Amino acid sequence: MKRTRLLQILNQMGGVFVRHGKKHDVYTQPATNIETTVPRHDDVKEFTARSIIKTLSPVDNGN
Repeated sequence: MKRTRLLQILNQMGGVFVRHGKKHDVYTQPATNIETTVPRHDDVKEFTARSIIKTLSPVDNGN
């Protein structure tokens, strides 16, 4: 998945940029107060992208 597409999805879900790291950016979900890192690569592996999206999901669906 392209990084720009992943960031669009995170922004639509309410994810908020926190800070830059060396090779990653940190995003948080204010609704759940959970942070995760997003790699700063042009292409993010599909498995990694799905994991980031699931982590920052604003609703706990029991999974």
